Amino acid sequence: MDIRVYYEDTDCGGVVYYANYLKYFERARTHYLEDHGLSVADLLREGTEFRVIRAELAYRSAAAYGEILTIDTVVAADRRLSLTFSHIMKDRPTQRLIVEGSATLVAVDMNGKVKRIPPFLLEALKIAPS
Repeated sequence: MDIRVYYEDTDCGGVVYYANYLKYFERARTHYLEDHGLSVADLLREGTEFRVIRAELAYRSAAAYGEILTIDTVVAADRRLSLTFSHIMKDRPTQRLIVEGSATLVAVDMNGKVKRIPPFLLEALKIAPS
């Protein structure tokens, strides 16, 4: 998926404020789910919510105002309770590496209790249950 860097995303030096990469990765995860026929709203109605329990970022170079970034995302199941989304962000025209990162999300019910990832979700993401 592509992200355009707006002025509001930058610090006083015109580069993307470091915490905004986490927001970009959140958008990429939502986009990834939608590309696989899943809706966050539908998952919530079904009784499944995801919470980030771990996030890692490795900053490789700064992105700046006006750039178009592309994010490639892959997902893997960690046991049957969590998913790890890995992201690689590059400048679209030059393919310059900007950030690499991942986020591990645990499935919870609407009361916040950890639960197994629903089989239909694993199937939609083409992940074999462990």
